[in-house]
Amino acid sequence: MERARILLLDAAPGELLGRELERLLGHGLAVTLNLRRVADHARVRAAWDGRVDFTNFDAFDESALLSEAVRDGLGYHAVKSRAGVPLRAAFFAAATKALLANRLRVVGRAGAGTDHVELTAAARHGVAVTHTPGSNANAVAEFTLAQLLALTRDLPAHNEAAHRGHWRAPTAPMVELSKLTLGIVGLGRVGRALAERATALGMEVQALSRRPAETMVPRADSLTALLATSDVVSLHLPLTVQTRGLIGRAELALMLPGSILLNTARGGIVDEQALTEALRDAAHPLAAAAVDTFEHEHAAFASPLFGLPNALLTPHIAGMTRSAMATAALRCADHIVALLADRPDGVPVVTV
Repeated sequence: MERARILLLDAAPGELLGRELERLLGHGLAVTLNLRRVADHARVRAAWDGRVDFTNFDAFDESALLSEAVRDGLGYHAVKSRAGVPLRAAFFAAATKALLANRLRVVGRAGAGTDHVELTAAARHGVAVTHTPGSNANAVAEFTLAQLLALTRDLPAHNEAAHRGHWRAPTAPMVELSKLTLGIVGLGRVGRALAERATALGMEVQALSRRPAETMVPRADSLTALLATSDVVSLHLPLTVQTRGLIGRAELALMLPGSILLNTARGGIVDEQALTEALRDAAHPLAAAAVDTFEHEHAAFASPLFGLPNALLTPHIAGMTRSAMATAALRCADHIVALLADRPDGVPVVTV
């Protein structure tokens, strides 16, 4: 019986790549690895030649992605993504053509969230979409605290001054975390992990959630109430039609004087232009922001926030710890195999 074919759009980094490939091969899949994001092509080819097929293309270039989906008329049964390669209607139409030897059945994301996938198109073409929610919850929660500590203690400015040989004393004493109220928007796995850590550090925590959760975190009555009573607001929501643009000019204006906004969720949740204008305005209540996710990322990375000293910017790395990425990669491999074998029990499948 022919082995199911899977295309790895973006390779896991470092030694994790070997673990991911062994897991997929151990499940009996025929693996094609895209080398575009692999640091050492020669080493990987030498190590896996004969066991894995190779390709090399920019997965964020839709025309290149479509060409790979139908290359040699073979097609793939499954596609795995880590960095959120956009998979739109044209891709699903191409990857499920009747003339292909193998028709796409499963898309897997090694990470949380599937906003990069056009779910309506996937459903229309009979493609199941899975991801690994919770795999990076601890990593993102820790990173969020790192953002908060960096901003409340003004670490970026002190570091920059020290590297220039300047002894930069604070103009005013810094505030301790235990004196701040943290408002968490979205009380899923990441939100709950952050709440636990912030509480342990002595912060007063409140949250806003669309769904009931088994947690002792006090609930805010509304987004307006949370914004108006939190010194720090941290976003932990999926990007949906309902959450896109959730934080705009009106919402930012509600925040407490000297407040901080943290976004490790998705870029589209915050109006970046409105955030930029708020951070540029010395009279605005918002004092600083830390942003790890943007409306435009990877090769299209651009933001009006560039250059603002009170904006701490990082390239979507909150979940990139060794343990989180290993969990996501291996769990994603298992999910894909289960769906290909028509064993969906326990596998998170995202629907429209």
